[in-house]
Amino acid sequence: MQSGHNAMTGFVTVILALVIVIVGLVSRWPLWVWPFAAGVLSTGAAASLVRARRRRPLIPPERLLEPELPIPQVERWECVIKDVSLPSLSEDYDFQFSATVRWLPQEAPPNAPVVNAGGLAIDAVVDRARRITHQSPPHRSSLVQHRLNGELATMVADPSGRVLAMADNVRLTLADADRERLEKLATVRKNEEVWEHERKWEQSKRAYLGEDVLRTPGSAVVWWLAKNDEKIDKTVSDIGLLAELSSAANDQSVPDDFQRYVPGLAKEQEPLEAMADESTTGPPSPNEYARFLLRHSGLPDGDPRRALYLERVAEAAKGAGLPDVADALLRMLGDFPHPPQSAGPAEPPFDGYFDEDPPYDD
Repeated sequence: MQSGHNAMTGFVTVILALVIVIVGLVSRWPLWVWPFAAGVLSTGAAASLVRARRRRPLIPPERLLEPELPIPQVERWECVIKDVSLPSLSEDYDFQFSATVRWLPQEAPPNAPVVNAGGLAIDAVVDRARRITHQSPPHRSSLVQHRLNGELATMVADPSGRVLAMADNVRLTLADADRERLEKLATVRKNEEVWEHERKWEQSKRAYLGEDVLRTPGSAVVWWLAKNDEKIDKTVSDIGLLAELSSAANDQSVPDDFQRYVPGLAKEQEPLEAMADESTTGPPSPNEYARFLLRHSGLPDGDPRRALYLERVAEAAKGAGLPDVADALLRMLGDFPHPPQSAGPAEPPFDGYFDEDPPYDD
């Protein structure tokens, strides 16, 4: 190739020299023009040769796989490798590496063994590529491919120093099945991350409501007042609901101070409030006394002893001169089943007084 270019340059130089001579003779140039024309022609020819030498490729074209001209069979200084498995950052997910490897043999030291320069070059390039891919995630194959193109684009000596090797046309891919698995894993991982954030948000909200807002009925009222832009009337009307909500959230009964705001509990408290403040509401009625005594008896609902308790308390109220209370207790007694009677003699009812002079046996 180089010799052909030199021959072409010489042929063109001779033609130009003949043209200059003919033009000079016809135009009758002065004598001083002829040396100047010869110098220009020589300078042009030398510049053409230097430029051709500078453009000479690092690897001669005859050493490539596709030479420009048909030439005799010679040793090639490049080789194509395809689908070489290289490890990635994730186990069991390998890259498929393909490239065109080019090399330049170096002078061997004295008594050095004969080597396969192509094998050394391929091994050196693959090792350089492996050092990059085993630190790269498999789903970034396109990005890693561009990095390999840059890293392998420089001629570097192999460990033995016998060849300089580089790679071109680098291609890095991932198997279709592996790519589909990675896409599914990425989708699951994203969904799991969203779910984890939602779970933490829900836990934070529950902790805020349970440990702060609904910790006590009072804190619930303050929170509701802040939420309703200081609408006091609406907050006061909702105190009962907030008290029930706070008590339910803490698995407790409604505190006594808030029971009057709960409609159902407020009715049960009426007798107690009437008994606690007679100066305001007047004395309690006999029915209220009866309900108060039954409620504070300590006997659970459904206990058959409640009927016996009402009967004995009614007898005591009658003996104490409180017939209205006794009647109210007896009316309540009709709502309860009577306990079974013992087989012994019936005990006489209490008549409200004791004999002043009980008989004594001599």
